[in-house]
Formats: sequence, C-alpha cells, structure tokens
Amino acid sequence: MVLIEDIGEIRKFRLARTLLGRGFYFTAAYWVDGLMIDTGCAHTVRELVAALEESTIERIVNTHSHEDHIGANSALKQRFGAEILAHPLGLPVLTEPHRRQPLKPYQVIMWGYPEPSQGTAIGDVVETERYRFQVIHTPGHSPDHICLYEPDRGWLFTGDTYIGGRDRALRADYNVWQIISSLRNLAELEVSLLFTGSGSVRKDARVALLQKIDYLEQTGARVLELHRRGLSYGRIRRELFGFEQPISYLTLGNFSGKNLIRSFVEDRPAG
Repeated sequence: MVLIEDIGEIRKFRLARTLLGRGFYFTAAYWVDGLMIDTGCAHTVRELVAALEESTIERIVNTHSHEDHIGANSALKQRFGAEILAHPLGLPVLTEPHRRQPLKPYQVIMWGYPEPSQGTAIGDVVETERYRFQVIHTPGHSPDHICLYEPDRGWLFTGDTYIGGRDRALRADYNVWQIISSLRNLAELEVSLLFTGSGSVRKDARVALLQKIDYLEQTGARVLELHRRGLSYGRIRRELFGFEQPISYLTLGNFSGKNLIRSFVEDRPAG
C-alpha cells in the first residue's frame, strides 16, 4: 500500500504491507527536488517504484539502515541511477542485509529482507539543485541514524529519531539515553516542519520535541529511583506501565516495556 501526499515541494509516501485488506505499520519516504529520503520496505518496492515513475531521483539518503527504510534502494538505483548515501556505520548493512542484520520473524512478515545495495558514506551536507541539507548524526534508535535539516526552509526529516507518542516499550538494541541526547540536539534547531519516519508531519516541532524529551527524562528518573529501591525490571515496568503491550508478544519480547526499563538502567551514561 502506498499513500501519497504533497506538502508544498515535498512529496510524502506512506508505505505498508497490506494484511487482511489494510495497511499494517506504516513507514514513510519523502521526495524533494530529486532527493529521496528513505525507501520503505521490501514488500512495497514495486508500488513505490511505480509511484515515482515520472520523477527524477539523483540521490537517496537513508536515515538509517533498518529494513523498513532501505527496502527499495536497489530498485531505485537500478531504475534511476541514483546515488545512495548513508552513515558509514550503515553501509555494511546495505551491502549484506541478510548477514549483517538478521531479522526476527515479525520483521520478515511486516517488512521483509531488502535487496543488497551499494552506498557511499554521507558527508556533512547534501545538496540538491535548490536546497542544502545539513546532516545531523542522531544515534539511539540505531548507531548509524542521521537526520536531514534544511535551515533556509526549516525542514527537519527525523527518520525514527522522533516518531511521537509516549514510549512504553523499546526494541532490545535501542539506547534510550542516546535517543534523549539526539532529541535535545534537534530541539535546538529552528524548525517550521518536522517530517517523521512514520509519515506524520508536525508544525509545532520544538514543542513536540521538548514534550518527548520531558516525558522520557521524567520516566527515566522514576525508573532509576525504583531501581535504587531494589525493584526488578519486570516490577518497575508493572509499576509504571502496567501489563506489557500486545506488541511485546507479537515480537517475542524484542520490543517490550522491560527493554525500555533495562535501557534506562544499563545504558545510563557514566557520571
């Protein structure tokens, strides 16, 4: 499933595999001035390529190397001759996704394995004919995560660094304190429109970022206090969030409230 919306000069593609007649767990890709920001998952490659048939694509930037953001890299490079740019830490995953980033069963069902693609290390700036995007390293969701910021237009493409909501679960390989630090850096920018990796677009960007930071910091403080009192990770999760969300069972615990508690405790920076 591909849902298309034009937001000024930017074309947004919301992408999801169709299950039982409906899109399940949307991710987003964006096109602006010959630049493609992320490319969705393997299950939506044909639909995305068809939707871009009349477009010009000179470059692809992957905000990170997760399977739901690099799925059409190979097909778009073959069709348009586009250069692929990503953080150096993500390049090995692009080249060998099956070996470098083995997927859990739920990931295969929802997103599938991407075809291998060859990328180049991104620099500090990505330029198109009309725009100049600053590249900001924002680890936490993944070590190779980057965001793109166009200061003259106030556009911020956050990938999965900022999605929204009040997190009650975390994937096992995320680092919540790095996420908070990355969000703080983004909150210092002058932003008019914030484009997320799920497809939501926010005008109240700084307010949204500060609210997310405040929620995570307050939750972290409560977690650490309960941990100092000797409560287990499971007990802390029950105290703060109640029962595990259904996603924990669908992912066999890979995405869970307990992982969020663990990251607050074990990934806390020294000092």
